[in-house]
Amino acid sequence: MSEFILYQLGKVDYSTAFSHQKRFIESRQPDTADEVWCLEHPPVYTLGLSGKSEHILNNSGIPVIHSDRGGQVTYHGPGQLVIYPLLDLKRRKITVKNYVYQLEQAIIDTLDKFNLVTHRLSGAPGIYVDNRKVAALGIRIRKGYCYHGISINIDMDLSPFDGINPCGYQDLKVTQLKDLGINVKITDVVPELANSLVNTLGYETYINQDDAQLAGIKVI
Repeated sequence: MSEFILYQLGKVDYSTAFSHQKRFIESRQPDTADEVWCLEHPPVYTLGLSGKSEHILNNSGIPVIHSDRGGQVTYHGPGQLVIYPLLDLKRRKITVKNYVYQLEQAIIDTLDKFNLVTHRLSGAPGIYVDNRKVAALGIRIRKGYCYHGISINIDMDLSPFDGINPCGYQDLKVTQLKDLGINVKITDVVPELANSLVNTLGYETYINQDDAQLAGIKVI
C-alpha cells in the first residue's frame, strides 16, 4: 500500500529538526517508509542557499540560521505550522518541478477546506491571499530524496517579518489565517493538510503516529 507516516511533533528547535532531517535522508534505504513531520519552531530566521544577509533588516535578537534549503530568508515562530515531507521522489516518479507544484496545490486544497480562496504568484513560490503571503515553500532534493518543505501562518506574531525582506522580496506582505477571520488551531489544520498531501502526491493513505518520540526527535 502507498502511504506515508505522519508525525505531529509539537515544538522542535530548528537546528534539531534540520539535523534530524539530514540524518534521516542519509540513512534512507530503498524500502524506507516516507514520513511527514508537522511541528512548530521557536522564533528563528533561516537563510536558504541563495540567501543574502542584506535581506535581514533587523533581527531584533532572533537567531539567524543558515539552511541548505532553496530560497532566501524567512521567519518561523510559534503559531506557524511547519511541514517537512521526507519522501522518496524517485520511487514515486515525481519530478522536482511537479513536486513544488503539488506541494503548493496541497496548501491551496487545505485552505479551501476552511473557505479561504488562495492563489499562486508568478516567480514567487508560496501561496497568497490578495498578494499577501500566507504560506512559504523551501525544499532540498538529494539523491532523489526531499526534505525541508512548507510553512503555513496560522495564529502567530507576524511582527518579526517586518525585520526581513520575506523570501528576498522588498515590501512583500504576509498574512495568517487568524487575520483572515479563520480561527483554527494547528491541530485542526494538520489532518486536512495530510489528506491533501495524500491526494496531490498520489498516496493511498497515511498513518498517524501520535508518539512523537518514535521519530527520535527531542521536542521542547
